[in-house]
Amino acid sequence: MSIMVTGATGQLGSLIMENLEKYVPASQVIACVRQREKAANYLEKGFEVRFGDYDQLDSLIEAFTGVTTLLLISSSHTDDKIRLNQHAQVIHAAKKADVKHLLYTGFAFPPKGPIPSYHVHLLTEQMILESGIDYTFLRNALYIDFVGVLGLKEAMESGELTTYPGNWQFNSVTREDLALATAKVLTTSGHENQTYELAAPSVWDFNELVDVLSELSGKRITFREDSSVQHWIYSFLAKIDTASTSKDLERLMERPVTTLRESIKPFV
Repeated sequence: MSIMVTGATGQLGSLIMENLEKYVPASQVIACVRQREKAANYLEKGFEVRFGDYDQLDSLIEAFTGVTTLLLISSSHTDDKIRLNQHAQVIHAAKKADVKHLLYTGFAFPPKGPIPSYHVHLLTEQMILESGIDYTFLRNALYIDFVGVLGLKEAMESGELTTYPGNWQFNSVTREDLALATAKVLTTSGHENQTYELAAPSVWDFNELVDVLSELSGKRITFREDSSVQHWIYSFLAKIDTASTSKDLERLMERPVTTLRESIKPFV
């Protein structure tokens, strides 16, 4: 059995690699990277490192040769057409290299019904289904990182958090939790042809957020809605499902998700 992680030096990929160390020998894990110099620490730990570029099909076929289980971490390219083409290349290469099990990190709770032409994750999942390779869809919920643009430090100084009006609820998760769950799936059996919604089992809102900020700062923080607040994050949040919940993440990790208090500490 050999496990390959694409994008292994990225934020999520590097955390997954750290977790894989706990569950399988390093000799069973291969890091697929675009820049070998960033993967020197993996070589030191005994991992194999192979070059693979989503834009270079031949490099992917060569990298995937002999791989049993392949984790495709979705491309971070800003152009969705390019992202989709990159994913298509990975899937094609996996088929050519006879990969047995393909896992993909998509986005939690996609829209129902016909696949929208803009939805890279659902279109990628469809391509994987059509490939005939055994799959696992790891649909990651909203990263807690989004709180970094809400002005939490300023709120702790001023005593007030100002937000755009709305019935905001968040099923956000940490990359650390996602990485642990992903490593568990990669190293245990019974996940073929399954879809997991990796979200928190309960949501939080801005009332709870200011309560946590109050606790961390030692003074009372309140929040106020203001329609004049202008920030791209709110239009982004309005387009995705941030309120649905799932127990998949906790079940796969075999522990509770990281609390809101612990999750936001790095951002305050």
